[in-house]
Amino acid sequence: MDKSLEKQLISWLRQQKKACGFYLNLTVLFGLLTGFSLVVQAYLLSTILHGIIILDLPKSDFVHEFILLLGLIPLRAILAFARERASFESGKRLRLQIRSAVLDKLTELGPAFVKGKPAGSWASIVLEQVEDLHDFYARYLPQIILAGFIPLTILVVVFPLNWAAGIILLATAPLIPMFMILVGMGAADANRKNFSALAKLSGHFMDRLKGLNTLKLFNRGEAEAKEIESASEEFRERTMSVLKMAFLSSAVLEFFAAVSIAVLAVYFGFSYLGHLNFGDYDHGISLFIGLFVLMLAPEFYQPLRDMGTHYHAKAQAIGAAEELMALLEYRLESDVSEKKAGGIELDWHSGAEIIATDLAVMSHDGSRLVGPLSFHLKFGEHVALVGPSGSGKTCLLNAILGFLPYQGSLQINGNELKDLDKAHYRRHLAWLGQDPQLFHGSIRSNVAMVNPDMGDAEVEALLAKAKVLDFVQEQALGLGYPIGEQMAGVSVGQAQRIALARALGQEAKLFLLDEPTASLDSHSEQAVLSALREAMSQSSCLMVSHRLEQLDGMDTILVLDKGDIVQRGSFDELNRVEGLFRQMQDDECELDTCMDKESHS
Repeated sequence: MDKSLEKQLISWLRQQKKACGFYLNLTVLFGLLTGFSLVVQAYLLSTILHGIIILDLPKSDFVHEFILLLGLIPLRAILAFARERASFESGKRLRLQIRSAVLDKLTELGPAFVKGKPAGSWASIVLEQVEDLHDFYARYLPQIILAGFIPLTILVVVFPLNWAAGIILLATAPLIPMFMILVGMGAADANRKNFSALAKLSGHFMDRLKGLNTLKLFNRGEAEAKEIESASEEFRERTMSVLKMAFLSSAVLEFFAAVSIAVLAVYFGFSYLGHLNFGDYDHGISLFIGLFVLMLAPEFYQPLRDMGTHYHAKAQAIGAAEELMALLEYRLESDVSEKKAGGIELDWHSGAEIIATDLAVMSHDGSRLVGPLSFHLKFGEHVALVGPSGSGKTCLLNAILGFLPYQGSLQINGNELKDLDKAHYRRHLAWLGQDPQLFHGSIRSNVAMVNPDMGDAEVEALLAKAKVLDFVQEQALGLGYPIGEQMAGVSVGQAQRIALARALGQEAKLFLLDEPTASLDSHSEQAVLSALREAMSQSSCLMVSHRLEQLDGMDTILVLDKGDIVQRGSFDELNRVEGLFRQMQDDECELDTCMDKESHS
């Protein structure tokens, strides 16, 4: 990974620690108290053993020391428990904050941005990558402070007793972080690649699972299974690479800690044998000093070893932070940002009017998708958008919905869309797309989404307007009829009409329709169109459609091609002149004729 990027990610991670609250400091405090209790425990043990073994004092002389020692055992357990609880709470608060920020950002960016990645990739970011930040805040950050304070405290205690032991501790201490850094240099890059492989696998698997019927029909099942197997193998290799680094790091740290303690033990052993005679300030090396320093030695290296053990948490967090930082710091154009307060609330009593002047719809990365174009949808007028696939019809609808940025002017009832309160604005829209989205739950919960307190009679009235009440009444559970994952339990036509009932619950003044009869049979198509005509009789409408024969009732038709309006007029006017509309209608007639011949044959 590029060093400047790594520094940027570490800086971003540290900026997020305020979400942990005081629990992060509490974790450090309990860790320090645990370290100090270990020093006191070593002192008491050394004092008791030196007095009994060397000074030959009776055990009764050390009653207070024994009581304090027994009291330290539960105290250390309580401190260790408190530290674990505080560290967990610290990480939990951070994860909740980041997840909330990610979901808020996705809501702010809108559907047009979210659809740019497979659902599995977003699931990986929200679940896996946020989860992998936990140990960085719960373990690594507190351990950095403890790895400085506890060894320093031990050095302050050891140097006045034996300067040679202090120098050995001081000289060997850097070996552990030095080799920890060397081993962990590639860990962040390995974790980043691991997350990339996981996102690829998640998105790949989710897309193939949703399209399983298509894969089976085109005999692509085995080929796609091999691709999933390949993606899984790549993820396995990345994971094993990360684990290998984690185990290597632990082994190296344990080795150098053991060697350092062994050097200290050899020094005291040879000193007691009389082969070494330095480091004791000419006071001699007593059993108390030897025991005290040797008991503190493992605790001197333990915070450094723990930091090394948790170093992979830092690498893991850096790998996870790359996509999270890019997403959370993604800057929107001002005209698609959700105005939380102070946005204009429109007066809808007169209906809805749209005036677009030199309107250019932009993507989130700044490229032009549609326009510049100009049109006027008057109060109560019904306008259709037609054109070849890729001409920009759906992009234009997304801009009017407030999901894509734009340049030029797009006025709703005389006010710029970018200045409106988006939530208030959307409450007066009825949107129906070509792919209806019903959620796991009952028919009642799906229709009453706009107002969860809606009564059964109101829900049934909306279903009746959408020409789907008969289907609901035929079910034993009625409005409680369950809709499963991926709209299981209803047909496409029924799902579209239930979605229409939900849209009608908005009591909208502006209908935005994106091929609302796509993929429907003729019976369902007529039912949906009939319901729409009744509902839109007093409202304005902008509809994208590929079925040109449905447009004879529209007031105006706008014909788009490559992002520009190339024709405009009524159905009869466009039908009388040569142009793209006439060509599209001729193509549609030829297709219908061919289909009729095939059905008769």
